[in-house]
Amino acid sequence: MTTSPPDRAASRSYLFVPGDRPDRFDKAWTSAADAVILDLEDAVDASRKTQARAAVRTWLSPEHPVLVRINAVDTPWYEDDLSLLQHPGVLGLMVPKAEQLDAALVRACTLHEKFLLPIAESARAFQHLAELASTPGVERLAFGTIDFQVDTGISGDDDALHYFRSRLVLESRLAGLQPPLDGVTADIGNMDVLRADAERSRRFGFAGKLCIHPRQVAIVNDAFSPSAAEIAWALQVMEAIARSAGAAVAVEGKMVDRPVIMKAQRVLQNRQTTNRRASS
Repeated sequence: MTTSPPDRAASRSYLFVPGDRPDRFDKAWTSAADAVILDLEDAVDASRKTQARAAVRTWLSPEHPVLVRINAVDTPWYEDDLSLLQHPGVLGLMVPKAEQLDAALVRACTLHEKFLLPIAESARAFQHLAELASTPGVERLAFGTIDFQVDTGISGDDDALHYFRSRLVLESRLAGLQPPLDGVTADIGNMDVLRADAERSRRFGFAGKLCIHPRQVAIVNDAFSPSAAEIAWALQVMEAIARSAGAAVAVEGKMVDRPVIMKAQRVLQNRQTTNRRASS
């Protein structure tokens, strides 16, 4: 990873690192993850919250900017976690249990020029999803699938969550946000499950995924990058348009109209971004 702030528009993989494991911070930063999240919430036991925050504060530097997942607004650690906003090594905050963002948090992020990445992981979050997406400073939404299933009593991570994944994509688009991030794949030993999860997320319109182990990063990055076949098709479309001199044109037996051209352009733009990240 480079020492410059990551290209968040292209971020596909967001790697969580427990905030009380400073021995893992450097390894996470030098991994292939597009973004690193130092986690003060779920990954840290209540008895170690203060120690974890101190470890994060000590490691933070503008040379390796990261996100920090803070504790929820109704916890005793929330106010102290917000003090990290002042550090130049913090790009933004991931906000758990997000339903309606605290006005003081929004003001502080605006003041310090940080962005917010709320996690929708409850029924009330989806009740207020449009408001959440349109809150100033919010750059992207994430889906906390496991906590959401616990909150709603929904069983299973596939078709039972189709509606909610679609809602996240829709509300993100309406609010002009970057496409959302899907939740973690808990089975860190099964790469086939991970790939299937990531490919499903991409089909639904997500553009990235939360990771809980470095070994998940490469597969997630690959799943959210244009395939060789997609790139070849996009090049064929653009070459056919260039030769057509404004006449109607078909590629692989299908007419090429404006939506097809826009899709091809997006594929090639994503390829350029992916190549730029790989060479940095």
